[in-house]
Amino acid sequence: MPDLGLLQWPAMVVTVVAAWLVASERPERRNAGFWAFLLSNVLWIAWAVPAAAHALVVLQVCLAALNIRGAIKAKRDAQ
Repeated sequence: MPDLGLLQWPAMVVTVVAAWLVASERPERRNAGFWAFLLSNVLWIAWAVPAAAHALVVLQVCLAALNIRGAIKAKRDAQ
């Protein structure tokens, strides 16, 4: 089984790339950033569960919920 400690590095990179994309003026990049943030949430949770980092798991679930809420509001406002 691979060392799950290494999973934090791709999670960090995906999080930074997602933030970069969400800050874009182009809607397609912002949309890609939304999906990248959801991927980063999954990666962080995959790292946090075996590490017993329970607060990080809760944080990632909350951030995912806020991200989904924001995407729904943005889509509604664009109509």
